[in-house]
Amino acid sequence: MIVIKNIAFFGYSEVGPKDGLYKKAFNLAKMLAEKGYTIVNGGGPGVMDASTQGAKAAKGETVSITFYPEDAPGFEGRYAKNITKEEIKTKSYIERMFKLMEYGDCYIIFKGGTGTFSEMATAWCMARLYFGHHKPFILYGKFWKKIIDAFKETMFIRGEEEKVLKIASTPTQVLKCLEEFDEELKKRGRYRL
Repeated sequence: MIVIKNIAFFGYSEVGPKDGLYKKAFNLAKMLAEKGYTIVNGGGPGVMDASTQGAKAAKGETVSITFYPEDAPGFEGRYAKNITKEEIKTKSYIERMFKLMEYGDCYIIFKGGTGTFSEMATAWCMARLYFGHHKPFILYGKFWKKIIDAFKETMFIRGEEEKVLKIASTPTQVLKCLEEFDEELKKRGRYRL
């Protein structure tokens, strides 16, 4: 019995294959696909493309949730080279983000810009609102500890907020986090056959 199957990747869109961030996302997606996870992303470049290419390198399953922006010129709503096995088209950034939240069983959030930050904040807010029936997420990279510590120091953080996320900086740590989340979700009666 598993609970977590679809892993949604979020992160910076303006990195290419030679960038360290791209390589981290590629390698993590490859390892997760080898373990049978389906890799889900927003169909754009950067970390999104890296996760698709990593999963493909492992002959894994891939899904993209895309949109083709009309009023946001230059925005990465769809990247021609990020071709996944399944594409789900949406009409706006907000619809795409919420469809990614819906489709993923767990989210992995890499370093990024304001778009990534909005996705992280949405995942965190929804996990607190639906605590007990929430979807967990992993913040990838040691730098996230400083950000979470700043939130705890300056914002109103309740106890549930810290229970819905984990910070990892290696693929092995991510696997451990996924196993822990899977066990927590099973205890609450959530599972997928």
